Amino acid sequence: MSASEIIFEVAESVEGGYEARALGHSIFTRGDDWDNLRDMAREAVLCHFVGDETPQVIRLHLVRDEAVAA
Repeated sequence: MSASEIIFEVAESVEGGYEARALGHSIFTRGDDWDNLRDMAREAVLCHFVGDETPQVIRLHLVRDEAVAA
């Protein structure tokens, strides 16, 4: 049985662009901009899964870590 979706935790890269890690799977990808990241995540998922195991939805969850002085 396939999972209906896969979630990537996305963070801005120090080198520029974005880095994404799939939660619960050993998939990592990056993109120069948001559109490129979307394409790269789709490609990574299609390479990782076979046939009916491929998730129907890919979610990109942007996480921003920011420290604010009190």
